[in-house]
Amino acid sequence: MSRRLSFYARPLLAAAAAVTVLSGTAAAAPVDTPPGRHTALAAALDDTYYQDAVGKTGAELKAALHTIISDQTKLSYSQVWDALKATDEDPADSSNVILLYTGRSQSKNDNGGGSGQWNREHVWAKSHGDFGTATGPGTDIHHLRPEDVQVNSTRGNKDFDNGGSELGDAPGNFTDGDSFEPRDEVKGDVARMILYMAVRYEGNDSFADLEPNDQVDNGSAPKMGKLSVLKQWSQEDPPDSFEKRRNDVIFERFQHNRNPFVDHPEWVGSIWQ
Repeated sequence: MSRRLSFYARPLLAAAAAVTVLSGTAAAAPVDTPPGRHTALAAALDDTYYQDAVGKTGAELKAALHTIISDQTKLSYSQVWDALKATDEDPADSSNVILLYTGRSQSKNDNGGGSGQWNREHVWAKSHGDFGTATGPGTDIHHLRPEDVQVNSTRGNKDFDNGGSELGDAPGNFTDGDSFEPRDEVKGDVARMILYMAVRYEGNDSFADLEPNDQVDNGSAPKMGKLSVLKQWSQEDPPDSFEKRRNDVIFERFQHNRNPFVDHPEWVGSIWQ
C-alpha cells in the first residue's frame, strides 16, 4: 500500500482531517482546528508518511525526504490560481487571500497583472535554475504564494538576506541590489519553502538540481541564498497555524505531498549542519 493510501486509511487521520465535503465540494480546512490536532497529526505522519525518514540525519535524511515528497500530483500554471485561493485564504475572511510579503488581505478575485492586483510569486525565483513556469518546480505551490504585483516585481529574482532599504509599499520588507528581506512574520515560511525546493528537486527529473548556498547574486545558477540566514530565519520564526494549515491543504486537496520542514522544522539543522 502506498504511503498516501496508508495515511488516509488511519482512523486518527480521518478524524483529524481538515477537509469537509459539502454538497460534493471539498471545502478548505476550518480555521479553528481542535486543540492538539497538529500534535496528533504529526505523530501519525511519523508512523506513516515519514516512516522511511524518521531516525535519519544528514544526506540520508535528505535522500529519504526527496523520495517521499516526490510522490505528488502536479498542477498546471493556470491551476495555480485557484489553488492559491484555497491555500492562502484569509482566516478572518474566506473571500480574501493573505499576500506573502505585504500581509495584506485582498479579494481572491482581484488577481492578475495590473497594479494593485496580486499575482503568483515564485519564492524560489524561477530564473534560478531556469525552470520558468514549467509543470514541476514552476508550478509547485509549496513555494508559490499570492503577492502584490509591484512588490513581486521589486523582489524579482533576488536571493534572500538581511538588510537593505525598507519598501515604502510593503513596510517591514527590505531590499538592496542583490537581496530581499521579507517581513519578520514570514521569514521562517520563506526559509522552509526554499529548503523544500532543495530537497524536492535533485536533478533527476529533467529539471536542475536546486541547492541553497551561502551567497547572494546567484543569477541563473540553480542556487539560492543565503543559507546561513535562511537557517536563522527558520529558527526564529517557527511554523504558525497559517503555515501548518497551508501544508495540510496542499497535501489533502492539491499536490498530496508535504513540506517536511513545516512538520519537522528541526530537520533543517539535521540536513544543513
